[in-house]
Amino acid sequence: MLIRRAAALSAATIHHLRRFSTAALLQEIDAPPIFTYLEGFPRPDPKYDETIHAIPRDASGKSIAAKERKAGRVPSIVFEAEDGQHGGNKRIISVQSNQVKKLVNHLGQSFFLSRLFDLEVRPEFGSSEVVEKVRVLPRKIHLHPSTDAVLNVTFIRAPSSAWLKVDVPLVFRGDDVSPGLKKGSSLNIIKRTVKFLCPADIIPPFIDVDLSELDVGQKIISGNLNIHPALKLLRSKDEAVVKIMGARVSDQRKSK
Repeated sequence: MLIRRAAALSAATIHHLRRFSTAALLQEIDAPPIFTYLEGFPRPDPKYDETIHAIPRDASGKSIAAKERKAGRVPSIVFEAEDGQHGGNKRIISVQSNQVKKLVNHLGQSFFLSRLFDLEVRPEFGSSEVVEKVRVLPRKIHLHPSTDAVLNVTFIRAPSSAWLKVDVPLVFRGDDVSPGLKKGSSLNIIKRTVKFLCPADIIPPFIDVDLSELDVGQKIISGNLNIHPALKLLRSKDEAVVKIMGARVSDQRKSK
């Protein structure tokens, strides 16, 4: 009898352990992957880490937006991420014009739009109460065509679980040693940004494009860019981003 009970207990224990192992395995599979920046790839410069301050707005419209700008504020919107773009859970806010302008001037517009920021919404500027604190990616920024004053900004929430569509800036290096450029050919920059679907935790601030071995007539295409393996290209991999142009026939005749 004792032997039978021991055998039954062992079988029940084994069955329980199997169920526990299976549940743990399923939980591990369902857990979202953790992405980190890899060695050798660009990562955001902590020098530009900054919390963007905002206050809520009760309404929107042209007259309200004009009043906000006159008061030194920029009418803005924060969206929830959906399909890498924007969707529901909209909050209309105003941010400080001088703060956003400073960030755009320091970073450059395309680099501002590919960088994450913390956003704090308070009842009013200077208040110690925080209504909402969230990490965001600037999605769009509208500047005045004549003065470059910031007219409005759209932000998208960027939790670690999000995948976001980002126009990542390209930084071209090695032009001083490029064989093609040393021969007097010209550099034709076709694209200054390339759109990728990025895990929110590893949005690259830029992508390095190495021109050091590029000769006359050669090009670099989107599929050849050196990127983090988790990034997903949203354009044709065969699209050219830069090319060393060959000398024109008239220029070749003059050099003879």
